[in-house]
Amino acid sequence: MPVALVRGARLNVLQVDEPQHGHSTAPREDLIMVHGLAANLAFWYMPYAQAFAKRFRVTLFDLRGHGRSEATPDGYTPQELGQDLLGLMDELDIRRAHLVAHSFGGVVALNAACREPARVASLVLCDTHISAARRHSVPRDWSNRAHVQAVLDRHGLVLDTHDPYFGYRLLTEVAHLQIRHEPVGEDLLALVGPMLGRNGKRTAAQWVKLMDETAAGTQLMGDDGLDVQALHRLLFPILALYGDHSQARLTGGELLQVWPHGEFRRVRDAGHFFPVSRPADVMHECERFWRGDYVRRPVVRSGEEQRRHFRSDRVFKVDGAWHFSTRERGHIGPYDTPDEAHEALARYISDMAVTV
Repeated sequence: MPVALVRGARLNVLQVDEPQHGHSTAPREDLIMVHGLAANLAFWYMPYAQAFAKRFRVTLFDLRGHGRSEATPDGYTPQELGQDLLGLMDELDIRRAHLVAHSFGGVVALNAACREPARVASLVLCDTHISAARRHSVPRDWSNRAHVQAVLDRHGLVLDTHDPYFGYRLLTEVAHLQIRHEPVGEDLLALVGPMLGRNGKRTAAQWVKLMDETAAGTQLMGDDGLDVQALHRLLFPILALYGDHSQARLTGGELLQVWPHGEFRRVRDAGHFFPVSRPADVMHECERFWRGDYVRRPVVRSGEEQRRHFRSDRVFKVDGAWHFSTRERGHIGPYDTPDEAHEALARYISDMAVTV
């Protein structure tokens, strides 16, 4: 894999592209995918990179101190990692790119976007939690909090799920258990996702070393540098996907009011790591977003209140077939493809509007 020297750090990079079809000589658009904490570029490689390469030249990279990228003594604030992303674009001669980011990767992407918004063609945020949701003096609940707290208590981990940084602290606690070869329960492994899962001892050791031997532990959990006024100025197309059972959904509620032009979708019955557990759903939503489906369709039914809210994942797969849900008739289906289900849903809503 190639290495790019960016702001004094060697960053590991992988680009996935397909030869141009036909005789077009026009350059392909670029897509850059940004992983979250304690992960690496492999998070997005399968199956996303190959699928999205049909539309874009796809760039994956390991954040500073992650994967095969260099762990420098400092340089880990979200603002600095956002500069890393822009510097990588310079090194790779990418003037403008579409971005897809998960979790803390979204904080990195947003810092880059606020710094140079003209370089972002569009943004897909997957379960990103930002400081806008950390400014509330009264702790706020989220749907799965009680269950997660029970898991932590059962394993003797002194962590508070009301703490907006508890996810970062949980990664470190589980990583320490793994490198000490202590048993980690299946329910606890499920909370930390694929990178610190059953076979994640190498990643765990790298994470602990990053926390113990660099400034990352302090810098990653400091101010993320994002303020509402700067976010308001981001006018490029935005798709925000949030899991029903994730703490990050609190941020989604904040951003819903910040970006009236954005499309906000909840991922049905999903947690924080839905890009791994539900890749087909994420890829389908991305493809619809990039081809402009959300721009063309009505935002609300005829007679509905004109207000911003999360759209549910109304088209979904059950036992290999596609269905859609309605308030009046429950689940309707089956259909062979998601597009057929979406078309049937659109017809249903249109018929309902006529009868109102």
